[in-house]
Amino acid sequence: MDGAMNLDQPKAAQTSPASLRRVLLASFVGTAIEWYDFFLYGTAAALVFNKLFFPTIEPRAGTMAAFATYAVGFFARPLGGIVFGHYGDRLGRKSMLVTTLMMMGLATFLIGVLPTYDQAGILAPILLVVLRFVQGFGVGGEWGGAVLMAAEHSHTGKRGLHASWVQAGVPVGLLLANGAFYLCSQLPPESFLSWGWRVPFLLGILLLGIGLFIRLHVLESPVFTAQKIEHTSLPIVEVLRRHPRNVLVAMGARFAENAYFYTFTVFALSYATDQLGLPQSTVLNGVLIASALQFFAIPFFGALSDRVGRRPVYLGGAIFLALFAFPFFWMLGTKDNVTIWLAIVIGLVAHSAMYGPQAAFFSELFSTSVRYSGASLGYQLAAPLAGGLAPLIAMGLLDVSGGKPWPIALYLIGMAVITIISVCLAAETFRDDLT
Repeated sequence: MDGAMNLDQPKAAQTSPASLRRVLLASFVGTAIEWYDFFLYGTAAALVFNKLFFPTIEPRAGTMAAFATYAVGFFARPLGGIVFGHYGDRLGRKSMLVTTLMMMGLATFLIGVLPTYDQAGILAPILLVVLRFVQGFGVGGEWGGAVLMAAEHSHTGKRGLHASWVQAGVPVGLLLANGAFYLCSQLPPESFLSWGWRVPFLLGILLLGIGLFIRLHVLESPVFTAQKIEHTSLPIVEVLRRHPRNVLVAMGARFAENAYFYTFTVFALSYATDQLGLPQSTVLNGVLIASALQFFAIPFFGALSDRVGRRPVYLGGAIFLALFAFPFFWMLGTKDNVTIWLAIVIGLVAHSAMYGPQAAFFSELFSTSVRYSGASLGYQLAAPLAGGLAPLIAMGLLDVSGGKPWPIALYLIGMAVITIISVCLAAETFRDDLT
């Protein structure tokens, strides 16, 4: 069974407009907070962790080491998706969202109070890796639950728009993370490296309280509640038995989306500062502008997918980014602020054409009893291979090419080809009824 429909299950109760608004707000705010936590680490890895946690090795190797710890969070995400997907399909979506939010918030706060290498020696980077793993584990379970709460409270015809508001929380998290780092980076360099970098991590505890308050006041998914689920085996086993093709389709569909995003937002920071000799603020400002525009672009493309289908919109974004890989680096190479900002804006807005429909698209690929496990597994399996390794691979290709970015552009085009093939192999789902 490849589709999401199951004609034998009971009809879910219709969600009232007020309840739907509360669910969308809770999913949006919680996702923004969790991705604020996750993105903080990426920005810090590009700008400060090499100096504070790997100071005894050559600067370029220190940056590689910082990106390696950054990748740890991505390798933890599939594990989080499996564990929270299992319990989300058995116990419900809401409780998993509260648990993942607490896990992310506490890990972020603890990173903010970590001793540096000069203070604790080798224990400092070890603790950093452990907390990054916890971050990745939490975000691995969060996405599936937040997306399903929005998609399963929605209805056919507006599911793409409603579920895309969860995705819109991601650029808001990125905006908050980069904004916080930008403000703190205005401190004198000595103060920033001494204590200023910690402030954005410590603020995570306040955002955690706000997110928990909102998420605790929403109802469980009506689609999940209506179906009397009796698992005869583990949900992860069921989804691999019943939907193996769709797991692979979702995984492949993420390769371009994930690789391009982290190249634009994480690797570009390091490339611009270390290779092009530009100030940190140049790329940070570009990411801030692009994130603000992406907040509007994601719902736009989500709504567009409700009208013309998930596949055409998703394919349009992947094809455009494949064509944009070389121009992106050409534009960065001009070292002109406006041109660099334009490159990042074009890249992230085009990325929205994939990211907007993605939440509804992946939800529709799986039946209710295994939807949390299936959507999480397909989404998170690609995370370490595409997003987690992208900055590390890009840095390695840059070293091999003697500082030339063309191998990185070819790598990104390869990621886009995988996504294009995967989406072409997927079924169109935008008219499917999740119940």
